[in-house]
Amino acid sequence: MEETDREAVATAVQRVAGMLQRPDQLDKVEQYRRREARKKASVEARLKAAIQSQLDGVRTGLSQLHNALNDVKDIQQSLIDVNKDWRQSINTIENLKDVKDAVVQHSQLAAAVENLKNIFSVPEIVRETHDLIERGELLQAHRKLMDLECSRDDLMYEQYRMDSKNTHDMNLIHTYFGDMQKLSDELAKQLWMVVQRSLVTVRRDPTLLVSVVRIIEREEKIDRRMLDRKKQTGFIPPGRPKKWKEKMFNILERTVSTRIEGTQADTRESDKMWLVRHLEIIRKYVLDDLLVAKTLLDQCFPPHYDIFNRLLNMYHQALATRMQELAAEDLEANEIVSLLSWVLNTYTSAEMMGNSELSPEVDVNSLAALISQNVVDQLLSKYMSTLTSNIIGWLRKALETDKKDWIKETEPEADQDGYYQTTLPAIVFQMFEQNLQVAAQINEDLKAKVLILCLQQMNSFLTRYKDEAQFYKEDHLKNRQYPQCYVQYMIAVINNCQTFKESIISLKRKYLKSDMEDTLSISHANMDATLDIIAKEGCSSLLDEVFMDLEPHLNELMTKKWLMGSNAVGTICVTVEDYFNDFAKIKKPYKKTMTLEAHRRVVVEYIRAIMLKRISFKNAEERKEGAERMIKEAEQFRFLFKKLAAGSGEDTEGLCDIIEAIAEVIKLTDPSLLYLEVSTLVSKYPDIRDDHIAALLTVRGDASRDMKQTIIETLDQGPSQPNPNYVPIFKEITVPTLTVPKLLK
Repeated sequence: MEETDREAVATAVQRVAGMLQRPDQLDKVEQYRRREARKKASVEARLKAAIQSQLDGVRTGLSQLHNALNDVKDIQQSLIDVNKDWRQSINTIENLKDVKDAVVQHSQLAAAVENLKNIFSVPEIVRETHDLIERGELLQAHRKLMDLECSRDDLMYEQYRMDSKNTHDMNLIHTYFGDMQKLSDELAKQLWMVVQRSLVTVRRDPTLLVSVVRIIEREEKIDRRMLDRKKQTGFIPPGRPKKWKEKMFNILERTVSTRIEGTQADTRESDKMWLVRHLEIIRKYVLDDLLVAKTLLDQCFPPHYDIFNRLLNMYHQALATRMQELAAEDLEANEIVSLLSWVLNTYTSAEMMGNSELSPEVDVNSLAALISQNVVDQLLSKYMSTLTSNIIGWLRKALETDKKDWIKETEPEADQDGYYQTTLPAIVFQMFEQNLQVAAQINEDLKAKVLILCLQQMNSFLTRYKDEAQFYKEDHLKNRQYPQCYVQYMIAVINNCQTFKESIISLKRKYLKSDMEDTLSISHANMDATLDIIAKEGCSSLLDEVFMDLEPHLNELMTKKWLMGSNAVGTICVTVEDYFNDFAKIKKPYKKTMTLEAHRRVVVEYIRAIMLKRISFKNAEERKEGAERMIKEAEQFRFLFKKLAAGSGEDTEGLCDIIEAIAEVIKLTDPSLLYLEVSTLVSKYPDIRDDHIAALLTVRGDASRDMKQTIIETLDQGPSQPNPNYVPIFKEITVPTLTVPKLLK
């Protein structure tokens, strides 16, 4: 206490010192005293109130403890009295054992008396129940079966209560009611037959199906009651629980699986379309069954059975199993497409699960996939591999068939515009179209892959086509009389190139997405190049055919016979025109090219005849006559090819101008102007070589060796200003060197 007092005094001194730090604060001492007195009084009042509250709580607690002590003493005394009474009643309980046994025996006898009528009439009830089952009166039969089971179960329960280890009496009861189990099995068999045919029964006799469901519900209730009693007593009758509801769903599941599997009526050996037929039957059956289940079957079952969704899941699972089985088989390409198209598209379409009559119960977006993506990828990979082999085989077969047509003795067919053609392009692109249409049934990605595959194989095919056309030409050259319609079929091959080009463009436009255009641009360019080569080689081979027939007449040019009035050029023109009557069957792009090439080759051969120096004019008269003849024949050529090129818009006169320019050199009468005329010729046609000039001067016949050399040397030193539009022609013409002295230094 002394320590506390000291601390209080020290605190007070400190507070007073804090309040009286300045002289003017001494005037407020009385005010400070009154304020501190009020604070002290307030603190003392709160302290008293707190102490009083604590005292009241202690007083109440002591009172309650006193009452609890009295209660404990009373309970202790009561327990002593109960213990005393219990010890006194032990002997009495032992004396009541006989009474307990009598009560148990009385209960058993009461049960026996209660079931006495059923016990004695068991054989008769069994017969009646059997008759009811055979007549199809299943509800009445089940009622009697329940009575028999109830009697048996009560007797066995009482026996179990009296002596659970007495198996002899239990077996005796079980044996006596043995026929009852057969009845139960027989009734169950009838129930399962109705359940198996539930989708048919619900349309013909829904009452029968409702009766079956009621029987199953009764059995479910009995099962639950028996299981509850087992938890309490440990006893359960034989054959319980029957679990008929579970068995019913198992039966339905097996029925659904059997129905799906049983729709395959054909095999690949008996029908190539077996899978399409099989899948279509499945689609029809499943849709019909689910519509019946939703509209009729759902009304025959309690709501908690959720029968429609249960059946929906069963069908989905059965379909998944069946689709996986089919996917595991060694399917052909068309079968893979049929399967994938059905699984990925038909199953969720309005023709099946997406049918408006099944909504909203069936949500196609929530249905799991029938086969996994991994299996889908494997099937697609197998399809692409098989399709690749098939396309290669189809293209090879189509080409072989087309080759057989090439050797026919009848002309090829013509299209509506009169152009020769074979069936090859139509066959090839019809095959491509069919495969693309099939692929489009699955998805866009597969369609794109098939298109790329088709164009890739087309590229390879065109290379083989080019080779076969070349072989065709070579075989013909061995014997020009065979095949008889060589020209016509070569024209058809050329026309096919244009048809292929148009078909490729059409195919890409129809099936190729714009974002994939760049992917195939190189391939397309390669195909176009190959087709152009085939057509060019075909045109060249036809022109070779023409010029082989023209060879004797070309050999007459620039000879004595020609100078004497040979009609070689007339024959050449007639022959060319006759051939071009057939060439009119060539489509325009290639016909135009061929006309220009024929014109060029005729002029080249004519100039080559000049350069061969078959003739050397002896005097000015012969030179004039020969030159005028050359100019006349150039005009004949010009007229011919202008006629053949009618409508093409091409200038066909420029080539014949070369012949006329050469004729002017030959026609010149003043040798002193020869250099000027030759230089004019060289300026127009800068690819003319020295040997060409030498040969030309040799044909002229009046130029000495020194003059030739002087002209050539002077021309070599002169400037050359070639025309940028001039297409070289002299580079194709070779001058024989064995009979001509070499004039070049």
